[in-house]
Amino acid sequence: MNANTLQTPIDYLKGVGPNRAALLRKEVGIHTFQDLLNFFPNRYIDKTKYYKINEIQRNSAEIQIIGKIVHLKTVAQKRGKRLVASFVDNTGKIELVWFRGHKWIQENIQLNEPYVIFGKVNYYNGIYSMPHPEMELLKEHQKQMKIAMQPLYPSTETLSKRGVTNRAVIKMIQQVFVENKKGFVETLPDYLRKELKLISKSEALFNIHFPQSPEKLAQAQFRLKFEELFYVQLQLLMKNLLHKRKIKGFKFTEVGNYFNEFYSKHLPFELTNAQKRVIKEIRNDLGTGAQMNRLLQGDVGSGKTIVALMSCLLALDNGFQASLMAPTEILATQHFQGLSELCAEMNIEIALLTGSSKTKERRIIHEKLENGELDILIGTHALLEDKVKFKNLGLAIIDEQHRFGVAQRAKLWKKNINPPHILVMTATPIPRTLAMSLYGDLDISVIDELPPGRKAIKTVHRYDNNRLKVFAFIRDEIKKGRQIYVVYPLIQESEKMDYKDLMDGYESIAREFPQPEFQISIVHGQMKPADKDYEMNRFVKGETQIMVATTVIEVGVNVPNASVMIIESAERFGLSQLHQLRGRVGRGAEQSFCILMTGHKLSSDSKTRLETMTQTNDGFEIAEVDLKLRGPGDLMGTQQSGVLNLQIADIVKDNQILKSARYHAMKILKDDQQLQKEENRIVNYTYQQIAKNKTIWNYIS
Repeated sequence: MNANTLQTPIDYLKGVGPNRAALLRKEVGIHTFQDLLNFFPNRYIDKTKYYKINEIQRNSAEIQIIGKIVHLKTVAQKRGKRLVASFVDNTGKIELVWFRGHKWIQENIQLNEPYVIFGKVNYYNGIYSMPHPEMELLKEHQKQMKIAMQPLYPSTETLSKRGVTNRAVIKMIQQVFVENKKGFVETLPDYLRKELKLISKSEALFNIHFPQSPEKLAQAQFRLKFEELFYVQLQLLMKNLLHKRKIKGFKFTEVGNYFNEFYSKHLPFELTNAQKRVIKEIRNDLGTGAQMNRLLQGDVGSGKTIVALMSCLLALDNGFQASLMAPTEILATQHFQGLSELCAEMNIEIALLTGSSKTKERRIIHEKLENGELDILIGTHALLEDKVKFKNLGLAIIDEQHRFGVAQRAKLWKKNINPPHILVMTATPIPRTLAMSLYGDLDISVIDELPPGRKAIKTVHRYDNNRLKVFAFIRDEIKKGRQIYVVYPLIQESEKMDYKDLMDGYESIAREFPQPEFQISIVHGQMKPADKDYEMNRFVKGETQIMVATTVIEVGVNVPNASVMIIESAERFGLSQLHQLRGRVGRGAEQSFCILMTGHKLSSDSKTRLETMTQTNDGFEIAEVDLKLRGPGDLMGTQQSGVLNLQIADIVKDNQILKSARYHAMKILKDDQQLQKEENRIVNYTYQQIAKNKTIWNYIS
């Protein structure tokens, strides 16, 4: 069946018709023959074996038996009647029982004719019985296409009510195979199938719906999963190559005074090998003449800011301006302070533009930006306003990219005739498997080691009844001159309850740590921004020793003197949030601690999260566990959950297949970038069909 026939609307399949077609479209999104073929079963019933009655076990499994009905009777019971048939083979007898539909069964059943029955067996008072069996005359059964393992398809209540049963779906899919005598167009080249020992497309589709044996089913699943992930990866890699070919970037050929002076005179500490490697990757990108599109991943405190600054200095060396955009004012201000300190002794003009910048400041910034006096502009969404015009923006850095939409990134591009180079930074570690699929069109750099002198944070889990010991520990840390965070969960639906938890917590801490000996800051979502900033600043300056807060402090507060993070009701937080919060301490040279407080009642997922936190500080390891617990949709938040609506593969369970698919897609494109070679003709054709028909793989944001 060629690819065009597969695009035929489902209405035209024999046995479907307009009413069923409308149902299938609405309930399960089946519009075409192709959609029906890609509507895969979610489990199978093994019908490879016919049991004899004397082989029946008391395990209530579903089994099938060949035999005859020799007798039929009606039995009265408390409510209504039941119909009972004696079913025999040459080894014994069982009862078949119906509690409804008697009339139809009595009229249609043929006594003493061989039947194949299928169903669950019950055992009661020494007698085996099978309620409401599936039944088929043996001669009909033998005529049918042999389904050794019966597929069970996803369904909805409406479908079942309106007669689109599992059997009806099987019939429709059989009809597609009947109409298609020639088999299906192959979508993977011979050499790749040989190398990976993959069965053909036709054989795979047939065996995913009607497996001839458990082995054939496994081969079919592997083949179809590989194909799906291969074309996802091919699409992402092609997008990246096309981007590099089509979108010309500025060529930064100079590594000049700014970069060299900073590197030799002002670097506050020796760069780690990971930082050196990443800077080299960025320098290579900036010199190619294609637009850089790179994702920089690094755990909290791994030193992304230095890498960002050194990338900006390369732009300055080549006569361009740079910008850094952050999701919140706190974070933007922090970047501004950090970069200003690092560049204090160099002749570089840096400015900060946020929602609260005064009109007069804004006017000066706009002017200096357009005449080129301003070198680096740091800010929030305010950078995207139309009034903000650069003289020549060469590099745009975006921090915590997942908080900005694609449309917002595109706005930055329009600030120039040529688009600037783009560097996206995130402290949210994305598991490799997910990064390959979500950001597969970006080049990825990872800073995977912490700067020297940083001690790993010690994390412990304590139950509520250990609270006094925890208070004693806090006292000791404050005596040493350290500061403490105490964080309460914030779950939008129950803001009143959260506020109460927070205030109760604040009061018990205030009792334990009374004024004037101790000073406590409090920060929560219901405060005015000015009050929040005032309290934050008191803590940053060291005027208060304890900060009681909701999760507003998650991103970007940098207090090197804070060495203890206490997370209350830790079981209510997700793993990535726990990891982000823990990253608020451990900023200085002293040993830092994270204490996870919970009650005794914990779900198994909560236990896994807490154990993971106490066992590792590695953000990537944590992200892998998080992915297994929550699945890809949840992990990326709602705006990206649609990104991975895969039909058969699962990027968590099938991550080995994903790696293999990406490796082979890269290998093919390395050797044949335009897919012009004869041996890759199938790949090129399939790729074009996918793009044209927006079929199952074309979901990439």
